[in-house]
Amino acid sequence: MPFQTIATSPTEILDLLDVPALLLSNDRVAHANQAALTMFGRHIEGQDVRIALRHPDAIELLTSDRNDNVRVSGLSTNGSLWQIDCNTLADGTRLVTLTDLSVQESVARAHADFVANASHELRTPLAAILGYVETLKDAKAGDNEATRLRFLDIIAKEANRMQALVEDLMSLSRIEASKHQLPTESVDLIAIARQTIGETLSSERIQLEANITEAAISGDASQLAQVVRNLIENALKHGGTDLPVTVNVEKGSTGWISLSVIDKGDGIAPQHMPRLTERFYRADPGRSRQIGGTGLGLAIVKHIVERHRGRFDIASRLGQGTTATCIFPPS
Repeated sequence: MPFQTIATSPTEILDLLDVPALLLSNDRVAHANQAALTMFGRHIEGQDVRIALRHPDAIELLTSDRNDNVRVSGLSTNGSLWQIDCNTLADGTRLVTLTDLSVQESVARAHADFVANASHELRTPLAAILGYVETLKDAKAGDNEATRLRFLDIIAKEANRMQALVEDLMSLSRIEASKHQLPTESVDLIAIARQTIGETLSSERIQLEANITEAAISGDASQLAQVVRNLIENALKHGGTDLPVTVNVEKGSTGWISLSVIDKGDGIAPQHMPRLTERFYRADPGRSRQIGGTGLGLAIVKHIVERHRGRFDIASRLGQGTTATCIFPPS
């Protein structure tokens, strides 16, 4: 039976760690493992720790005799967040480990932003509803039939806006809950597109084109219908009044199936393109709210496509229109 070498010295233990780690002796870097050398550079060994790390909070801890930890930002790159743990060993050297919390912090920040945005989006129509209800309580406004009906129409519109937002938020929650469950049902993307178009109010403006008679993929039929519906509604809203919208389903040479929704509207400015699938992002906030958008439609599409191990792309040119394309692996 072959013998295995067991790490016993502090330097050997450091070299087994995946996270950046240092051994300090008399406030100098006596040893750095490979992860630390990659992060700070090979010149770090032998340096004074105050020169090696150059962060006041880190220096304050590492040059003290405390066994403690501290969180510092911007240690490696702008926006990065690291936790530095420092402990004194039996021989008097100081063991320093660095844990990257950047992803964890980014997720927490994204969650906080999402909650704040959702709260704002719900608060806006709710404030309008409460305002008009208070106005209707006024005897003068309530006695005027035309005014009363106009205010009730506004209340209904804002309530519908809230309902649409809540439904989209619930959709996102369901999609995220199932994102690790790969769909296994064989479905026909052309049939789903045809049925969804038929259920659309402005179906006469929509043309379905396909280079195949059947587009079989492994998918969740309900979620794929939501993808088609969201893209069509987006194209109808932003594609220009009475201009046609084309839904194109094709099978490529690799066997992958693409579904494209094409409009002939004003197009989208280049600076907005990278952020279109962000939750609550709107290229034209005023117009989106006016036509009833929740700001979640494309985010929902992106999450559904990713659950199906596909890819979602948007191409647009100002004055010529926009093409939103979902590409799925074959069944």
